[in-house]
Amino acid sequence: MALDWNIGMISLGCAKNLVDTEIALGFLVKHGATLVEEPAEADILVVNTCGFIGPAKEESIEAILEMAEYKRTGRCRGLIVTGCLSARYREELTQEIPEIDGLLGTGEMAELPSVIERVLGGQKVQEIRSEYFSYDDPDLPRVLAHGGRSAYLKIAEGCSHTCAFCVIPKIRGPLRSRSMEAVVAEARALAGRGVRELNLIAQDTTAYGIDQGQTAIAALLERLDREVTVDWIRLLYAYPTTLTDDVLAVIRKAQRIVPYFDIPLQHASTSMLRAMHRPGSLDTQKRLVDRIRQALPEAILRSSFIVGFPGETEDDFLQLLNFLEEVQFHRVGVFPFSREEDTLAYAMQEQVPEELKQDRYERAMALQQQISLAHNKALVGRELDVLIEGRSDESDLVLVGRHSGQAPEVDGQVYLGSGIGQVGDIVPVRITDAHPYDLVGEIVERTG
Repeated sequence: MALDWNIGMISLGCAKNLVDTEIALGFLVKHGATLVEEPAEADILVVNTCGFIGPAKEESIEAILEMAEYKRTGRCRGLIVTGCLSARYREELTQEIPEIDGLLGTGEMAELPSVIERVLGGQKVQEIRSEYFSYDDPDLPRVLAHGGRSAYLKIAEGCSHTCAFCVIPKIRGPLRSRSMEAVVAEARALAGRGVRELNLIAQDTTAYGIDQGQTAIAALLERLDREVTVDWIRLLYAYPTTLTDDVLAVIRKAQRIVPYFDIPLQHASTSMLRAMHRPGSLDTQKRLVDRIRQALPEAILRSSFIVGFPGETEDDFLQLLNFLEEVQFHRVGVFPFSREEDTLAYAMQEQVPEELKQDRYERAMALQQQISLAHNKALVGRELDVLIEGRSDESDLVLVGRHSGQAPEVDGQVYLGSGIGQVGDIVPVRITDAHPYDLVGEIVERTG
């Protein structure tokens, strides 16, 4: 089967979804498709959706409707929707958006070429299967979407936690760790393609291996650090109860693993954590942060929190603000609670009004912006290694990149107003100015 067609694909949502998009693109290219960036040039448009929370669902619906217009105004002959939204709302999408020609779920990347053939043959297709996709295939194709110098490495799929606000386990199933050999082999392959930064991802990265009998994240990190020749390895989405001392010990000794900790804590109030079906308490979270900083004083700490969860009182919220003030995270994401069907929180009493959620979101973010600005100001005058990623959207004269303490897409960037460098280079940069999210610097020219 050869796909002699132009295919355009839009990827929405998290980094885990982006990896699925890149695999789907790999299968398309393997079958002869030509990938195009402009929707108006596409014979087939594919939207890989997110269905996690309300704003993400809205963004996905808007993207589907926008792409549907190209069936009327462009050369598009088929619209295919895949990902979390289609897995969660297949019947609703079929009924409400008749322009959709094909529906796939979260694990049908390999089926996409055959679905396109059927759509081009005039069929309406639903291909959402109950079996899970295997990420361990050594010949799994993948097209890197961001220039090939930074890549996400998915080490597991699904989640076995029962957080009251989250529908992901029902969409993507329980935790399924990839084999260590498959992960290391893909990491080596990515390094061989010129990738300089690997970002390890899963719904819960530090639970890696638990479904196979015992946690294996420390052993995996040790092997990646020893066997894969990239510059930076970053661990994202660590769960607070599985970020153990052996993991910290491996990172402390590692040559390539950056001391960056992304730990979604979700709240600081013990009563809220219990209501959310999250582990621990305010005290255990403080002890976790202390343990990280004792092991790695230079650690960069990031977390995310939900405000406006059902039953959240002003006192609960003030505990969160006090926690942010005390802990001084480098980066924080704050999200107003999204009431999602098929979750325990959906039917909970004492739903918080939207206006109050927004107010608490703004107060928490205002505080964190001050904290993040102070951390960034402390970097002014220092010299940092920066991975150059491209040119600024505002000016072709300004390069942009990230230092090792900035994760792609979720953290800020370093803007380089002077100096010479190429995309993919890691260069020394002297920081000259700081903002709450971004830094400004100049490339240090070495002599001799």
